[in-house]
Amino acid sequence: MAGPQLTPGRRGATGAPDGFPPVLCYHKIDTRFELGFTQVDPRVFRRQVEALARAGYRTLGSGGLLERLASPGTAAGREVVVTFDDGYAGLARHAFPVLADHGFRALVFVITDYVGRENSWDVQYGWRRFTHLAWEDLARWQERGIEVHSHGATHARLTWLSDAQVTDELERSRETIGERLGRVPCAVSYPFGSADARVRSLAARAGYRLGFAGPGPGGFEALALRRRPVYGWDRGAVPLVLGASPLSGAGLALARFTSRCAVGTAAIQRVLGRRYRR
Repeated sequence: MAGPQLTPGRRGATGAPDGFPPVLCYHKIDTRFELGFTQVDPRVFRRQVEALARAGYRTLGSGGLLERLASPGTAAGREVVVTFDDGYAGLARHAFPVLADHGFRALVFVITDYVGRENSWDVQYGWRRFTHLAWEDLARWQERGIEVHSHGATHARLTWLSDAQVTDELERSRETIGERLGRVPCAVSYPFGSADARVRSLAARAGYRLGFAGPGPGGFEALALRRRPVYGWDRGAVPLVLGASPLSGAGLALARFTSRCAVGTAAIQRVLGRRYRR
């Protein structure tokens, strides 16, 4: 089942059709060292948010994004969507307050079986674990413009699961968020950015209206939205938003290559037995 999509047309500076905001994807905002690409230094994150604010950007939540998909070309000035995958505890200290200082919204995608717990689902390349946000943290920040959505129940790679297992991952995580926070999420970020037509159809059947994947060209259907990951080497003032073209040429190739490296993590999970378990 396909969701609404923008009519193909002229592309703006961000590589998306005119009227469609760029979607940024962050992971860890933390000072602790880790061997990996997804960690962004809090000082860099603050600098990036401040640059967006100075340039006159405003952030959209899921409702605003659905409106843009339904009515292409209706953007009111400079808009951007800020998302965070995994829901690490460091966000409450280093990221959410910075966004709140500038009146910015964001979407955080949580792994519901690991809320408030250490990230034992992940492979610790740097031999240290990180803690996920607790339900109390999520409830507090939800009231300040941080929307809570699904990143699955266990962070399993959905394309490697059966229909029944995918449905359980998506429905269980959605129901848990609704029960714990009083707001049923309408969006899912596919773990490892991996979602084929089958997974997208199951996501729609589970009640999701928005689905976020990894970097790549196109991808402007509601359940197949492409994002530009922000990695540790992106230390400038988010050039992908401020005038550069992030989803083309070398920038796209690097982002896609790095995203595909996540297959290694999923494969190691499988070898170590950290596969889907109900």
